[in-house]
Order: sequence, then C-alpha cells, then structure tokens
Amino acid sequence: MRRSPRSDRPAHRGPSPVTADVALALNGMGSFVWDLASGLLRYDEAALDVLGIDPAEFDGDPHTVSERMLPQELPALRGQIDRALAERTGYSCYFRVRRPDGTLRWTHTQAHVVCDEEQRPLRVIGIVRDASQELRAVDRTQELRQAKDERRRQAGMVRDVTDALARTVTVEDVAQALTAPRLLGRLGAGGIVLGLVENARVRLVGSRGVPDEIVHDVHVAPLGEALPLSEAIRTRRPTFLTDRSELGRRYPRLRRYLPQVDADAFAYLPLIAHDTPIGALGLAFRGKHRFTHDERTVLSALSGAIAQSLQRALLYDHEHEVATGLQTAMLPGHLPRVPGLDLAVRYRPAGTGQDIGGDWYDAVPLPDGRVATVVGDVQGHDVRAAAVMGQLRIALRAYAAEGHPPSSVMARASAFLTELDTDRFATCLLVTLDPLTGIAEVVRAGHLEPLVRHPDGGGTWLATPGGLPLGLVPPTARLSYPATEVTLAPGAAMVLCTDGLIESRTTDIDHGRRQLLTALHSGPLRPEPLADHLLRTMAAHTGLDDDVALLLVRRPREGRPATRPHLATRISAGNPESLHKARQELRTALRRWSLESVADTAELLASELATNALLHAGGNATLTAAPVRHAGRSLRLEVTDTSPVTPHRRAAPEGSTSGRGMLLVEELAQAWGVEPRGTGKCVWCEITAAP
Repeated sequence: MRRSPRSDRPAHRGPSPVTADVALALNGMGSFVWDLASGLLRYDEAALDVLGIDPAEFDGDPHTVSERMLPQELPALRGQIDRALAERTGYSCYFRVRRPDGTLRWTHTQAHVVCDEEQRPLRVIGIVRDASQELRAVDRTQELRQAKDERRRQAGMVRDVTDALARTVTVEDVAQALTAPRLLGRLGAGGIVLGLVENARVRLVGSRGVPDEIVHDVHVAPLGEALPLSEAIRTRRPTFLTDRSELGRRYPRLRRYLPQVDADAFAYLPLIAHDTPIGALGLAFRGKHRFTHDERTVLSALSGAIAQSLQRALLYDHEHEVATGLQTAMLPGHLPRVPGLDLAVRYRPAGTGQDIGGDWYDAVPLPDGRVATVVGDVQGHDVRAAAVMGQLRIALRAYAAEGHPPSSVMARASAFLTELDTDRFATCLLVTLDPLTGIAEVVRAGHLEPLVRHPDGGGTWLATPGGLPLGLVPPTARLSYPATEVTLAPGAAMVLCTDGLIESRTTDIDHGRRQLLTALHSGPLRPEPLADHLLRTMAAHTGLDDDVALLLVRRPREGRPATRPHLATRISAGNPESLHKARQELRTALRRWSLESVADTAELLASELATNALLHAGGNATLTAAPVRHAGRSLRLEVTDTSPVTPHRRAAPEGSTSGRGMLLVEELAQAWGVEPRGTGKCVWCEITAAP
C-alpha cells in the first residue's frame, strides 16, 4: 500500500498553549475575585502590578485599593458596583491609581456578578488592566479640545472687552464698563480694581467684588507705597500671584485684609499709553491656581487696549472740563435783584457725552425799572458755539441796557452775529417785564414761545409771532421782529427755555410740550424749587439729551410792591410853558417825598439839563425824577432826548450868557453822567439831601 505524501513529512506541532494568567499578564492584565460574604478581595500578581501594589503588602481589604484611587473618581466606581449588584449583572469603569513613585496610571476594570441558585450575589469576578496607552490619545484629544475651548474663550473675552470700551467716552464710562458684572464674568474674575495716576498718587476710579475697607484704605495711595497697583505702575511689569499668603508677604499693608479676601489668584497689570504709565488694573480670581502663558499674554494685551481707552477718555475729560469752564464763564455770574419779581435760572449740559453747546440765559435790569429776560441757543455743540454765545449774549445785553425797544434789540443782535462771520445762527427769546404793571413785551427769533403758568395752576404756551433766527440775513437787510404785549398777573409765572428741555431723539417736540405743561401744573409755586422740579421731571421723559437753559420769572401774589415814587413829564420845544410846568411838578413831588431841602438845587439843575436838551438836541425831551437810597437819601434827575451828541463841560467866555450849564451840574450834583438810550441819550445827576 502506497503511503500518502503527507505521511512522509514529520507531524508539525504549534506553540504550546499558555495558561490564562500568563496571557493576561503579558497583555498588562490581571484578574481578581471579590468574595462578598467575607468581603475579601483577591488579586493575582499581574493585577497587583497594574495597581502598583506590592503582593507582600496587600491584605485583601478593598479599602487598600481605594486609597490608591483619586477621591473624586471613587463615587462613580462605587455607583457602578452598587448598580451591578442590585441588577445581578456586571460593570465596566475607567479610573486612575497613584503608583508608588507618585505618578498616575489610567486603569480599566471589567467584572461580572456571580449568584447562587436563589440569585443572591456570591462573588464578583473580573479583570483589571493598564489603560494608559489607550487613554493617552484620549487625554491628548481632550487637552486639544480644552486648549481650543480656552482660545475661543479668550478670543471672546478680548472681543467683549473691546466692544465695551468702544462705546466709552469719559473715564467714568470706562470704569463702569470694566466693572460691569457681565464683563467681569467674561474675564473669569471675581473682583476688579482700576486706578489712575494723579499727582504722584494712585486714585481708584472703579471697583467691584473688593471689600469696601480695602477700597477706602487705599483709594488714594502714593506711588512709592508697597501696594500692588503702585508697584505695577512703578515697575511697568505685570504681577501674577497664585497664593494669598504671597500677597500678604509682598504687600504687608494688605495682610490684615486677607481674611476678607475671597480669591486665590491675583493679576496686577500696568496701564501704559504712549510709553507713559497712566494707571493699573487689578483682577482677583476664585479657584485658580496658575496662570498659563496664553492667559498672561491675553491679559497683558487687554491692559494695552484698556490703557488706550483710558488715555482717550482722560483727554476728553480734560477738554470737556476746559470747555465747560469756558461756557460757565460766559454765563452770568449772578442774577440781578428785581423788586417785585422772583427769578430763577438753570443751565444743564447735555447728558449724552456731547460737547458743550451754545445755550444761554440772561436777565438785564433796564433804566426804567423793567427787566429784560433772555434765553437763546447758538447752533452747534463745541467750544466755538460757546464762544459765539458769549459774544452774542454780551452784545444783546448792551443793546437792551441802552434802552432800545425789544424789536430793535433783536434786529441789532442779528446784525451783530452776521458781522461776526462765524457761519453760525442762533435762536433767541426776549421778554421785557414791568414788575409793577405786569406788562411784558415778547420778541422771538426762531425760538420756542414762552410758557405761562396762571395763578390757578393752569399753563399756556403763548402764541406769539416771531422772526428769523439771528445771523441768517445780511446786516443791511431790514429785519422784522414783531413784539407781542401780554400781562403777567400777580401769582403768575413765565417760563423761558431752550428746546433741549422738551426735545429728545426718541420723542417729538409736541409730546415734550405737553409733558412740560403737565410738569408745570404739578410743580411748586416758587421759581427755585419749580426749576429743579421741571428739570427732574423732564429728564425722566426726554432724558435731556441736549443742553438746557431755563429761566423762570414770577410776580408774587402776596407782598405786591407799592408804586415806585416817580415823576415823568414831557418838555416840548414848541411849548415854552412845558418847562415851567415841569418845574412846578418837580417841586410838588419833592414836597411829597420829603425832599424840600434840595428843591432849589433840583429845580435849577433840572432847568439846566432840560434847556440844554432843547437847545442842542433839536427835539422834545423827557424829565424824570425819583428818590433813591444809597449813602443817605438822594434824588436822581434824568433828561432823555433823541440826540446822540454827548454834552461836555466847557469854559464859557467872559461876558457870555451860555455855556455854564454843565459847570453848574458838576458843582452842585454829587454825581452825573450820560447813558445812551436807543438812538438818543440820557443825561442824569444825583443830589444828596442833608441828614
């Protein structure tokens, strides 16, 4: 029988099979059995090697293994074991153990619950293996993901800070933006302090999340002090601390505050703009134990952006302070006291960070006892507008004081503004008011009409005709500014304001007019508290986005002043008897005023002044007389004519019968002078009666 070819070859035998424990050990695995009745846990040598436990030291107690694990990972493993025992199944879990050399190793355990015939758990049988290689890639992926998330967070933080700073104008705006809770959360900080250099000191301008005692104690600190903000400014280097005790060691002055500090890490950043340290920023973090290189870089970059914003804000605040000072200097320093009237004024700059504007108010006492009240608004919001406002206010005041009629005052002011060649126009409201009669003349130049509050509390906008704004037509043009006469009753008040009081970007002017009427009706009687009430109430409705000039004048209902002692008589050039009649009226008035002691002198001087006006003015004249009280009891005489020619004292030739009138006035009167009145003049003198 022929053999098969295969039978000629020697039989091939494969590798000898290995036992299970050898196979597990070679693959970094080991086995264990946990007897539930006795509680003993038995590991083979391979399993103990995975866990880093010396076989000679292992006593079978599960707590010995637990001590090698991380405390934060124990609850997850125990939860899986309890669930497996309850469900009679198995579990699988990753956890880390600390080896004898202190390193951590990722391990994986997989086990099954063995039960008796009555399905009661008897033991747990499983394996434990080294999962370091398996999870190293996972760790790297997690690290990359965390790094990516951190970079995304830092980019968002930079974007949020930049966006917040872009909307700031003043130093206060910057401080509010940086200390806002939302932005502080984006920075990941629990506290913040912002300090600026001021007169070789650090002045805190903003803080949040910092104990009040610290803020109060170091709110103004010299640059030489051992304090974190001062040190950052001096050295121009950021400081990063991750230990509160280190904070106390470096800055002894802060030691007593450490128990109040709820933070673990601190960053102090110098704020440098144009190579000049202008301040410092401090941040406090909770639960933070280190600053990565990226975090330090981002915080340092943010400090540069914050410094640039603060530098811009400081420049704006300085310029605004100068401009506001200029505008304040352009406004009247005080109001005149007008018997029979209560006056109140307010000026409020725009509340939206705009530059200053050209709003103004004024009150000018007139020679005849009336008062001229004015509000106006020059176009624009800049220093130029404030300068033009000052020039226009002074010119209008001079025209009114000269005695020009209100319509003429407005026309002259318009010509003056045009001649300034500023390319600006202005609106204006002029009201002249007689305290005794309550008669007012209203003239408008493109401005809001006045508002009257009647004695019963009701309000009315006075529908008065008006002319063009000032400065819109050539000086040679004949402008028409009609005057409207109204009467202000005792107990009534008149409100003059600029449009900033009733206008805003979100509401129309008609709504603002209605709101002002309502506020006027509900306000107090006296002008001072009423002015505050109107500003406060209108700010709630319109926000007062623009400058506001406000002037209130009220005729008191009670204590109405008595009629002023006053004499006015007209002397006609074509009627010689008018001068004789004027002398008689003057003597009668002096007797009524108990000024008979100066009657002869007064009659002589009145005759000289009146004769001088009739001879040289070429027209009629008006003689006025009134007692005045200063430096004793005095009498004031005035003669008004239509000639602008000013009289002068001159020496009369020997034998001349004229030329001595002004010499007599100078010798017999205590004071005399000449004032322009419209197109003419007023020559006056004062005579003091003996005690």
